[in-house]
Amino acid sequence: MLKKTIWLFVILPAGLVLVALAVANRHEVSLILDPLTPDDPVLSVEAPFFLFLFGSAIVGLLMGGAATWLGQGRWRRTARQCRQEANELRREADRLNRQLETATQPRLPHTAPAD
Repeated sequence: MLKKTIWLFVILPAGLVLVALAVANRHEVSLILDPLTPDDPVLSVEAPFFLFLFGSAIVGLLMGGAATWLGQGRWRRTARQCRQEANELRREADRLNRQLETATQPRLPHTAPAD
């Protein structure tokens, strides 16, 4: 139910906005990558404007995600170290509990075998 709700209220409207944006910006534009000679560019790309919009949005998302991932590296390392320490302490606690159980088990007195 949550998946359908998210699709209905988030993904569907976002898709409709993207389609409307693409239809409204479908005219051809030139992206000139030569700052020295803009009248006679050596490197230029012609494409519909919405491709440049979507491409820049995707590049921005990827760069933002990469920056966030790199910025959180310290916290992931700390979490990994704490998880290893917790696992070691859990293993030690289990070992000590096993030792305690074997040490506190009642021992039967040694009896001589009956003849």
